[in-house]
This record gives sequence, C-alpha cells and structure tokens, in this order.
Amino acid sequence: MSHTPDFDPARALALARDTLGIEADAIVAMSERLDERFAGAVQRVLQSPGRVVVMGMGKSGHVGRKIAATLASTGTPAMFVHPAEASHGDLGMITVGDVVLGISNSGESEELTVLLPLIKRMGVPLVALTGRSDSTLGRHADVVLDASVSKEACPHNLAPTASTTAQLALGDALAMALLDARGFRADDFARSHPGGALGRKLLTHVSDVMRSGTDVPRVAPEAELMVLMREISAKGLGMTAVTADDGRVLGIFTDGDLRRLIERAGDGGDLRTLTARDVMHASPHTVREGALAVEAAGLMEASRITSLLVVDDGGLLVGALNSNDLMRAKVI
Repeated sequence: MSHTPDFDPARALALARDTLGIEADAIVAMSERLDERFAGAVQRVLQSPGRVVVMGMGKSGHVGRKIAATLASTGTPAMFVHPAEASHGDLGMITVGDVVLGISNSGESEELTVLLPLIKRMGVPLVALTGRSDSTLGRHADVVLDASVSKEACPHNLAPTASTTAQLALGDALAMALLDARGFRADDFARSHPGGALGRKLLTHVSDVMRSGTDVPRVAPEAELMVLMREISAKGLGMTAVTADDGRVLGIFTDGDLRRLIERAGDGGDLRTLTARDVMHASPHTVREGALAVEAAGLMEASRITSLLVVDDGGLLVGALNSNDLMRAKVI
C-alpha cells in the first residue's frame, strides 16, 4: 500500500470546489450546445412503440443504469442491457420497435461498437450519447447527442468525472422532455413509486384512513351536554359530529369548545340545560371520502384544526379522521 501523505484540509476543500466548478461548467456548456438533434432524439423515442434499451460500458454503464431507471419511472419504458452480455445472448432482449440509447464518452467502446452493425440490421433506431460525434458510435447513430466536455474534473484529466456528470445530466434532460411530451403527471409518478413517500401521499385516499361505522362520534342536535362529553371521550377523536336524522352534518363540537364553554360559564352558569344545537359550530369543515388524504391534511393545516368530518357526495356523514390517522398512514 502506498504511503499516505499528511492530509491538507484546505487543499481537499479547494479540489472539491474545483471539481464542482468544472462539472457545473461542463453542464452549462452542454446546455448551450443543445440543438434540434435533441428534439430529434425525443421524437424517435415517442414514435417507437417499444422500449428504450440503454447500453454502456464501465462508468458509462453505471450512468446508463440510472438513466434507464429514470426513464422507466417517468413514463418511458426502458431497460439496461450490458453490451458484453449482449454479445452472449442478451441481444435478444432488443426487439423491433425498441430504440437503443448507446452511451460512450469515446464512442469507441469495443463491446458496444461490435454490436452496432447488428442493431442497424435489425432496423432499430440508435441514439448515441457520446463525447465524440465523429466516433464509431457517432457515425452509426441515427441521432447524436453531444456530451463532450473540455476537461475532466480529475487533476490528471483521466478519471471519468465531468464526462459522466454530463452524460447523467443529458439523460435527465431527455427523460424530462419525454415526461412532458407524454403528459406524465404527479399521480402517474406515484403509481410507479407506490412504496415511497410521494406514492403514499398521492395514492392514499381519505376513505383509506378514516374512522367509519360506530367509530365515528355523532350525536343528535337535541342531545344534552353530558351526552356530547361521553361521546367525545368514548370515540377518542377529541370531537363529535352533530347530525340530523338523515345523517346530514349540522355541526361539530370539540373538546376545545368544551373547555372554552366551561371557562365562559364560570361558577354561576348551569351547563346541564344546553343541547348540542346550542353549543355546536354550524357548517363545519368537511372532506369527501374520495378526496386524497393529502388534501385533508392541507385543509387541516390551513384551517388550524386537527380533526375532520368525512361526507359522501350527498353530504351525509360517513367517517371522521384526525391528524394522528394521517401520521399513522405516513401522509404527514
């Protein structure tokens, strides 16, 4: 193992800043070079009924895997095929209707270039993402995306750094252009990420997390105050709905309302004569059972409340939920 010199924190910080600056400059320069060829690549993919088959060796292969994953999660079916494995049978994964996205900074990766005549013979469009448009890969491609960089961030100008960053950024740009062209929405993204936080927020509905049936606190408008207090305590939601005989929501009464009522009454008031109709808040905030749970969370936050009554399309009470229900569902 080679001798490790004394660590210089200032030099490490300076090299880190140089690296970020070089890579940022490479992306800006690439952005300024973008032309109609990029739009042509987007159009090729949109016109193809199959998948985008991404191929690349070494560091370009690692970038290619990420690009394929980004495409697949944003509405463009895609997969990564290793060029070396393609020469030993995996080329059969490419079918008519697909588009091949070949990634190579030099454009001369032997494992990739040896496949190009076969890909062309299949009639599969080839999009090259390369640092050399005049390379073997560039000459065989139907569309060339220029990912060239003036220098690597590596102090020796050897390790792929700025070039792989440029490839990754250009792949993201391609994915975003395709996303927009396909009209891919946030809920589409959530459906391909059901296990993630966004999936939970955009796929969880109020009906999935609300209390229902006998778990929903409710009283009639003629109910005495003691009945309201018992219902609030029994159901554990810190409130109760006040409903008409047909289930329409007339009002709501919370434990906070109860505390304020007692404070106002003082020692001289007789609260036993009060009914639910006397103390309820009429026309309370409600949410539809088919609404997204994240909408309920937003309404709670905007209104500074912790509980909501849930109604159906006819305005009848069907459920209730509070912020704890939303937290358990990891919506908030």
